[in-house]
Amino acid sequence: MADKYDIRMLLPDDVYFSRGNGGVLQGVVDGQPYDELIVYRAFPFRYTDSYISIRNAKDEELGIVKEIHELNEESAAELTKELQFRYFLPRVTRVDSVKFKSDLWLWELQTHLGPTRMAMRNLHEHLQYPGEGRVILTDMHGKRCEIPDWQALDAHSQRQLEEVL
Repeated sequence: MADKYDIRMLLPDDVYFSRGNGGVLQGVVDGQPYDELIVYRAFPFRYTDSYISIRNAKDEELGIVKEIHELNEESAAELTKELQFRYFLPRVTRVDSVKFKSDLWLWELQTHLGPTRMAMRNLHEHLQYPGEGRVILTDMHGKRCEIPDWQALDAHSQRQLEEVL
């Protein structure tokens, strides 16, 4: 019997993903069909398309897909779609303002899904820097947004961020 803490890497030919009734992710892993599969990113902020944990409906890990792009086209598309559902993260397109008022940092942002506001008690606990200019913002209530590359934003947005980043 294998150790339950062993990490099993799944080869691209070992897996196939598709959609079942109601849009549920299903598939075949090592020749075994599964009516429902659950997926998690092992490193959700750093490696968004790598090291994807594949689990059965009982949340038991079946293995890890190392790189999504190595899978066949349909499987890669379905796995990417499922990860987008699980890790909903609006992309910031503009920073309208960042102000410190009444012991709160107040952010006015434009995202690819429309405007949003965020409030944070302190920046140290609410900003993450996974690398390459990427910033993950999390407000006091757990709402998140992503700045894919803060240096690629417009000049106004960069000025707003210079003091806080």
